[in-house]
Amino acid sequence: MAKSHYITREGWHALDQELKFLWKIERPQVTQAVSDAAALGDRSENAEYIYGKRRLREIDRRVRFLTKRLDVLKIVDYSPAQEGKVFFGAWIELENEQGDINQYRIVGCDEFDPAKHWISVDSPVARALIGKQVDDEVSVETPSGKVTLYINKIWYK
Repeated sequence: MAKSHYITREGWHALDQELKFLWKIERPQVTQAVSDAAALGDRSENAEYIYGKRRLREIDRRVRFLTKRLDVLKIVDYSPAQEGKVFFGAWIELENEQGDINQYRIVGCDEFDPAKHWISVDSPVARALIGKQVDDEVSVETPSGKVTLYINKIWYK
């Protein structure tokens, strides 16, 4: 499945800050450390040099990815027209059939974070919730079987 190109404004700023940090702070520091390690002589057994070169490749790869990704991402801001329905950026309180209550936020695939209960708009749960309202019942096919969820609350911060 293709990744969606949607992101919250705070998510876009977080990726932009990461790019700026890598390019303006970390990369120059690592480049200097590699240069200093190279000046010590034999590079084949110089752990600082080998690690530094590896880290530079990782930084460059991430910088290339972020640069390309930030160009295609579309920031989705809250609109008062969304009120009362589940859309991108919404916080949702869901209750399962056992009465367990969880809160989730629908965000872009670049910012989902299970620890924060942020789910990707591309996930089966989020796709099933989009456009629904409070008190709606939603059935979602999960790896462990079909799950029925009830929407208790929807809000946008």
